[in-house]
Amino acid sequence: MNYIFNPKKVALIGASEKPNSVGLGLAKNMISDNVFFVNPNRESVLGVKCYDKITEIKDEVDLAVIAVPAVIVKSVIEDCISKKVKGVVIISGGFKEVGNGKDEEEIRDLLRKNKISLIGPNCLGIISENINASFSYESPQKGSVAFLSQSGAIINSVIDRIGFSKIVSYGNEADLELVDFLEYLNKDKQTKVIAIYLEGIKDGRRFMEVVRKIKKPIILIKAGRSELGSKAVGTHTGSLSGNYDVFVSAMKQVGVIIVDSIEELIDTAKVLSMLPRCKGGIGIITNGGGLGVLTADYCFQFGVDVPKLDKETLLKLKELKEIKNKINPLDIIGDALPQRYEIALEALLSQENIGGLIVISAPQIMTDHKENAKIVIEMRKKYPLKPIVCSFHGGELEENNVPNYSDVLRAVKSIKKLYE
Repeated sequence: MNYIFNPKKVALIGASEKPNSVGLGLAKNMISDNVFFVNPNRESVLGVKCYDKITEIKDEVDLAVIAVPAVIVKSVIEDCISKKVKGVVIISGGFKEVGNGKDEEEIRDLLRKNKISLIGPNCLGIISENINASFSYESPQKGSVAFLSQSGAIINSVIDRIGFSKIVSYGNEADLELVDFLEYLNKDKQTKVIAIYLEGIKDGRRFMEVVRKIKKPIILIKAGRSELGSKAVGTHTGSLSGNYDVFVSAMKQVGVIIVDSIEELIDTAKVLSMLPRCKGGIGIITNGGGLGVLTADYCFQFGVDVPKLDKETLLKLKELKEIKNKINPLDIIGDALPQRYEIALEALLSQENIGGLIVISAPQIMTDHKENAKIVIEMRKKYPLKPIVCSFHGGELEENNVPNYSDVLRAVKSIKKLYE
């Protein structure tokens, strides 16, 4: 696996300058001094020399990324075997997902015989801290969330929304399967949280056994829940999709967090990768009464405790003379300036049975979101064991490991995950 995610030398077979082609997308993402381009029909791509075959490259090659028509993939694989590469990523489609399972099996068996690991075919590729061997439309920021997906399009839809340690589009799983990546990521120092987009599982028993051993949070969204969705899964990657209710029950047994949308997948990955687990109830601070009420309602709905403010906390809040009704949720009213936020955050975080905060900064004429954000960041440093999530309009929060959500519902659902 290390040769795949941390290769010293890489060959892109199928590099191209054809507009809007996969070969061009890969070439743009992969271009570097450690990557060789292979295309017998061109002398160069993007100013980089092209070789006719991978066997013509004098250097040792750890990883071969293949993006050629399905009919010639096998002959390219034979060249890769001659070159003694350590791993192969087949981007090309046209295999099991379209009923051509025989060619896929032949290629897999050929590679296994020569002890060469395979990702794909029919995939977007892989991204790690050292390489972007994919045709994603951009490279993600570095982070601590690993994302495993059977769909390349799903990866492209989230690639700019959070920092990632690794991204794997594993496609048809001809050789390396989801569980193989899970075992690798469990030991990966850059990864804190594993997120999965799943359509079907090849070996349910092995999956359960592996997941049970994983020490990092796993967040999963399952596609193919309905009869119609199951049929669509079959035409997409050739996977089989089982009964969803049975699947959810099984996942809960092994501690996997199931989510219902891509937005919730990213929100949950964000909160689990940035914050500690929550011990105690939640304090709510808002400069908009209605948003505070909604947040309290959502906390009740999702079983998040909102403790009453104790005498010591109320004493600390005496400075806020403008605030008549000092309860949790604490409405510091619309004209709140940063100092009011500072007093409120300090008071509530110091209360023993308040384990974390939801802080809301709604846009008002006098609101200073940037200064409010600075106060939140300072309080996160002062109370590192008490998570804070925000619903701010602006502010540099997430650069400082404070999750920020546009909707208070998303904030509540995310902080709830810190208890699970």
